[in-house]
Amino acid sequence: MVWGLISTLGVMEIQAEERSTIRHILDWVDYVAVAVEVLAVAVIVVTIVFATVTYVVGRFWNSPEGSAYNVYRARLGSGLLLGLEILVAADVIRTVAFEPTIESAVILGLLVLIRTFLSWSLVVEIEERWPWQTPRPENAARPGKHLELRSPASDDDQ
Repeated sequence: MVWGLISTLGVMEIQAEERSTIRHILDWVDYVAVAVEVLAVAVIVVTIVFATVTYVVGRFWNSPEGSAYNVYRARLGSGLLLGLEILVAADVIRTVAFEPTIESAVILGLLVLIRTFLSWSLVVEIEERWPWQTPRPENAARPGKHLELRSPASDDDQ
């Protein structure tokens, strides 16, 4: 009987240690998820600052307005896309580690669906075409894009 009590206490002690280890791991997973979210916000903020600064500098140094604006839009869109992808990763980490329930999986699915729609909308805005359309040639005129037309003879004369 004493031996059974000792073995039961030993099992309870091991279970307490395992719970402590699991809590420690979950704490680290939470820190990682928060770090990933902070990274996503940093990517978005740095992109906004960088794109805005380069747009303003480009406008003051004789860059055509349409060209500078298109580059600005493309940089902002790319940064937002990357930030959204990183936020989805943080949501997946948090859902899988902390709340692996049907309800949290449905919420995660809705978040991913919304962010996927936003990402898809940004891609359409950046590329100025639907995904099933063929890409335009690089030298095709687009709204706001200024083409520089030169004859081959003018290149040889210089």
